[in-house]
Amino acid sequence: MGYSQKSPFENTLRPSDSLNHIRKNTVLISEIAIGAGTLIGLNQLWYADYPRSNFHFINDNSDWLQMDKAGHAFSSYHLGRLSSEMLKWSGVSKRKQLLYGSGVGFVFLTAVEVLDGYSSQWGASTGDIIANASGTALYVSQELIWNEQRISPKFSFHTTKYADLRPDVLGSSFSEQILKDYNGQTYWLSFNLYSFAKGTKIPKWLNLAVGYGAEAMISANQKNNSIYSSTGTRPFRQFYLSLDINLTKINTNSSLLKTLFSVINTIKVPAPTIEFKRFNDVKYHLIYF
Repeated sequence: MGYSQKSPFENTLRPSDSLNHIRKNTVLISEIAIGAGTLIGLNQLWYADYPRSNFHFINDNSDWLQMDKAGHAFSSYHLGRLSSEMLKWSGVSKRKQLLYGSGVGFVFLTAVEVLDGYSSQWGASTGDIIANASGTALYVSQELIWNEQRISPKFSFHTTKYADLRPDVLGSSFSEQILKDYNGQTYWLSFNLYSFAKGTKIPKWLNLAVGYGAEAMISANQKNNSIYSSTGTRPFRQFYLSLDINLTKINTNSSLLKTLFSVINTIKVPAPTIEFKRFNDVKYHLIYF
């Protein structure tokens, strides 16, 4: 395989320079097993407690000020990216990485929509499916146009006071709030500056990030007047401008560090940030999470 004289562990993490059938089969079997196991687990732990129904769609595009849609696009992008990188590790051709790997996020999240569609409590969402497709398209289009990822979706989170108002909806513990409290979530598009200005002295790892968030949401539907009138809150959108670090652009010969950087690069690095509330209220953060 043309591996260098490194430790066996480093050589294991290093991508193969030709097709490695053992690695490829390991990746495919692992993805199928993890995906199927996760869907079965969701069905038993989440959906089994609610009545079934005929498959149906719902229109939830106005819920949570579209923060959930941003989460779908983020998840679809990174599941597809990581799957493609694992196929690259196996020595699979670039064409097959994009053909089979990049769509993993879309397929998995769409399967979750099917489960939603058969639950009387929820329903399949066309908005979610479009968001899933958008995340996949963002990854594939950059590979086809630039042969690299110049724009990366990222995520950050901080706890908020709103979770205490409805812990059953927004989470009662930190781990639950990361997933449920949209008030504390921020989704970013992080632009690698050097990739757009190659040959300049801009550090290759320096990014400029544009973020989107929303606050004062204690119900999915902001028209839920009974809840909002009792708390005196009204949801509003937030937009952010910040610096970021592209960990995958940090120069290292360590396959372990490259792997870790690829995984951790889904998280926005805390940094000085400008926040725009409702477009006319500006706030400055020395460090924003």
